[in-house]
Amino acid sequence: MEHFDASLSTYFQALLGPRDPRVKGWFLLDSYIPTLLCSILYLLIVWLGPKYMKNRPPFSCRGILVVYNLGLTLLSLYMFCELVAGVWEGQYSLFCQGTRGGGEADMKIIRVLWWYYFSKLIEFMDTFFFVLRKNSHQVTVLHVYHHASMLNIWWFVMNWVPCGHSYFGATLNSFIHVLMYSYYGLSSVPSMRPYLWWKKYITQGQLLQFVLTIIQTSCGVIWPCAFPLGWLYFQIGYMISLIALFTNFYIQTYNKKGASRRREHQNGSVAAVNGHTSSFSSLENSVKPRKQRKD
Repeated sequence: MEHFDASLSTYFQALLGPRDPRVKGWFLLDSYIPTLLCSILYLLIVWLGPKYMKNRPPFSCRGILVVYNLGLTLLSLYMFCELVAGVWEGQYSLFCQGTRGGGEADMKIIRVLWWYYFSKLIEFMDTFFFVLRKNSHQVTVLHVYHHASMLNIWWFVMNWVPCGHSYFGATLNSFIHVLMYSYYGLSSVPSMRPYLWWKKYITQGQLLQFVLTIIQTSCGVIWPCAFPLGWLYFQIGYMISLIALFTNFYIQTYNKKGASRRREHQNGSVAAVNGHTSSFSSLENSVKPRKQRKD
């Protein structure tokens, strides 16, 4: 494994130049092996977890879900505020920002982005909770692809481009995660569920985030600065893949559900609907029929 790690580093140094010395010695960053092993373990749990839970009752996890989602909400809010402050202090350019043009603010950005990288490891718990609660239908290709890829991508970002133009997508994503994890935290409280109506708009915000990131990244291609073009091209490609997957999710989740509900009304039927497609949608094994609420 050490030979693999050394070969990988040599390959990327030839492609993108030397690793950034400012993160040398930082937790989990010196070697790619821990990140790789965590990703492999994650995929194994995704594969074996539903098999293990098949003949076992689901766990509620209600209390820990409230704490978990509250913690990630606060962490995302901290990262968003610190990134905005660092960008302002360093007078970062919106169009293209090199990795050494912000002075002391660059180190502020690097420290926050390390937490952003580490948060992608914490977010593996999203999937584990789905497995424990037997919500395996929520462990989709999009879900696994997004979670597994982000941790690995950000290990490379932190080692080669840990500040500069890397700030934009992380800032937007941190803001979206404030909304998303606060939503999921509230949804863990049964009495709050009837008042939660904005999940659809979170997905729309995620799609807008990807589009804005492509536009901002493209500015760095058109008006280049001291930031590797290879990273910019990669980020555009990755954002396009997320747009394709999230758009498919949006259509499958909201457009088809809306069409189904319209057909039910036209047929004069009343459906038993819990109003959610998120992580709490199958907490109850049986739902008594009730009138569909309007929100």
